[in-house]
Amino acid sequence: MDIDAFRQMVVKNPKGFLGRYGLGNKLLQEGGDLSEAAEHLQIAIQLDPTHVASHLALGRALVKLGRKDEARPILQAGIDAAQSGRSSGGVDLVPELMALLQQLG
Repeated sequence: MDIDAFRQMVVKNPKGFLGRYGLGNKLLQEGGDLSEAAEHLQIAIQLDPTHVASHLALGRALVKLGRKDEARPILQAGIDAAQSGRSSGGVDLVPELMALLQQLG
């Protein structure tokens, strides 16, 4: 799906997790507005706090925005969600979450 399709999903269902995550992640992947990406990903995490990929994407966006202090707890929450068994997957993302967290010092 393209960015416009995800935007339409968000307009139709502002509280829909898939649209928020999809739009935020797509903006991040395609070099779009990082602040907007972070905003949608933050909402996605509020809607589903155990979605590990949302934590990783938001962490990446915050790091790129220079908001490292905000990124640390987001990345740690993603690791915690994956390792606790509360998430429906995402364990495979833990090494990447940990590496990004370590880069922040």
